[in-house]
Amino acid sequence: MEQAAFNPAHLVPGIGLSPDKLLQGRLFSYGDAQRYRLGVNHDLIPVNAPKVPVHAYHRDGQMRVDDNYGSVLSYTPNSYGEWLDQPDHREPPLPLEGDMDRYEPKEDPTDDCFYQPGDLYRLITEEKKALLIENTARNMGPVTENIKYRHAAHCYLADRDYGQRIAKAMSLNMEEVIRLSKLSHADRMRATSSV
Repeated sequence: MEQAAFNPAHLVPGIGLSPDKLLQGRLFSYGDAQRYRLGVNHDLIPVNAPKVPVHAYHRDGQMRVDDNYGSVLSYTPNSYGEWLDQPDHREPPLPLEGDMDRYEPKEDPTDDCFYQPGDLYRLITEEKKALLIENTARNMGPVTENIKYRHAAHCYLADRDYGQRIAKAMSLNMEEVIRLSKLSHADRMRATSSV
């Protein structure tokens, strides 16, 4: 019983929770205490494992009792269709004054994810910029071309000089990099995906 971990946050898809403050606090604190006591993989320990397989985003760590997802990619976005968000399994909207639902920042045209990397790039010295470009191009050598184009488009969105230098260092077509940089996030992902 010392490995048992009961958690009110373990729900089947389609069930939502009320905004009750005590319940919301317990949803966090039960799982947090169990992660501290038993490790991030406490739901894989046989006494806690459900009858159906667990498909969590957890990998490695204390009390890993399975194959650790083998060679499956463990990050998103990726170009192979693995480890993706499952919007069909999100919590249903909760009617308040309007609907409270999941916010997807990648689809918000006012959410600029590139200005901070651009500001940082413009702050570093020319010597450091050259080193950054050289290291990036060298380390991306074995990466597939579609990923190189996606990365160069992201660099171009951060700073045009950055994107142009990265594209040149990786021998990419600059017109294609600029075309990709003008797409929405979702369209850019589709255009540079190998799925």
